[in-house]
Amino acid sequence: MKSAPKYALAVLSRLAGAGFEARLVGGCVRDLLLGRRPGDWDVASSARPEEVLALFPRAIPTGIAHGTVTVRLGGGKVEVTSFRSEGAYSDHRRPDSVSFTGSLHGDLARRDFTVNAMAMDAQGRIDDPFGGRRDLNKRLIRCVGAPEERFSEDALRLFRALRFSAQLGFEIEGETKRALAACAGFAAALSPERVRDELLKTLRSPRPETAWELVSLGLLDAFLKKGGTEQVSLSGVPQYARLCRFCLALELSGRIESTEGFLRALRLDSASVSDNAAAVRILLSEKRDMKRILRDHGEAAARLALPGDRRLRETLRSGECWEISGLAIGGEELLELGFKGPELGAALRELLERVIDRPEENSRERLLELAGEMRKRG
Repeated sequence: MKSAPKYALAVLSRLAGAGFEARLVGGCVRDLLLGRRPGDWDVASSARPEEVLALFPRAIPTGIAHGTVTVRLGGGKVEVTSFRSEGAYSDHRRPDSVSFTGSLHGDLARRDFTVNAMAMDAQGRIDDPFGGRRDLNKRLIRCVGAPEERFSEDALRLFRALRFSAQLGFEIEGETKRALAACAGFAAALSPERVRDELLKTLRSPRPETAWELVSLGLLDAFLKKGGTEQVSLSGVPQYARLCRFCLALELSGRIESTEGFLRALRLDSASVSDNAAAVRILLSEKRDMKRILRDHGEAAARLALPGDRRLRETLRSGECWEISGLAIGGEELLELGFKGPELGAALRELLERVIDRPEENSRERLLELAGEMRKRG
C-alpha cells in the first residue's frame, strides 16, 4: 500500500495535536489501498471550519457553508471538511441544511459508495464500517446503505457509479445497478456542466464503452431524443478522439440533431464544440483528400476525426500549403495589383485551390504571375 505524503500527514498531526479527531477519507484512501496515486487529499475532522482556519492561518474557506476549508501546507493542498450531518435533499443535488455535529461513522455513512466510505489515520489504520475493503477485493461498486436513497439524495452519484466502474474496471453490484435504472430520472436535476464533466471522464477512462450505459439507462435523456443507439467501439480510439466518435454514433442513430447542438447544450467551450462538430462532418463525408479536409475543417478537427492516419501525418509533415495563410503571397500583394473587396478573397481562394493541386507553384513569383493573369481576366 502506498503512503500519504508528508504534508497530508502533517495536517492530521496538527489537528490531532489540537485535540480534534481527523482522518484521511474518501477517494484518497481507496486509491492508497489499490496502490494508485491519489489525485486529491481529503480529511474529515471533528474540528469546525472556524477552528480549522485558526489552526492553519494560510487556509482558504473554499466551501465553508458545507464545512470545507482548503489547507496549503508543505507544498501540498488538503481539503479539510468537518464531520457533518445533513438535512433532506429536495433538489436531488445538495442538502437543504448542514450541521457540524457529526461523528466519523456518521460522516462515512453519508458517502456514496462503500469503496469511498473508508477512513485512515496517520498510522495507516483503516476505519471501514461498510465493507469497502471487501468490495475493493471483489472489484465492486456498491452504494452505502439503500441505493435508491443515495441516488435520490444526489443525482450526480448516478454518473459517478458508472464513472468509477469505468475508471477502476469494477462491476456495479446488483441492487446498485437496479437502482441506477430506477432513479435515472433524477439526472434531469443536474447542471449541464456536471453531466459534461462526468461524460468526459467516462470517455477518457480505460473502459470508455461505459458511456453507452449512460445513454441506455437514460442518464443523458435531458440532452437526447428518444430512440435506440448504434453503439460503436471506443476502446481502440485515442482518448482525445472519443468524444467525436460518440457524437457521430448519436447523430447516425438520430438521438441528436447535431453534434454542435448537443455539445453546446453540455456547455463545452466554443473551440471544442467547433472542432468536434467539424470532426463529425469529416467522418460523415466521403472526402479523403487530406489537403482539402484540412482546408475545409482545420487541423484540430482533422486530427480528431483521423487519429493516426498516415496520409494526414504525411500531409502535415510535408509543409505543403492547404490554407490561405500558407500561400507565398497575401492580401497586401493582391491589393497592390488592384484587387479589392470580395474579389480579393475570391482570388486568394482560387490561388489556394491551384496550389493544393500544384504545390510546386507556391512561390511569390509564380503566384504574382497567376494573380496578374486573373486580374487581366477581369
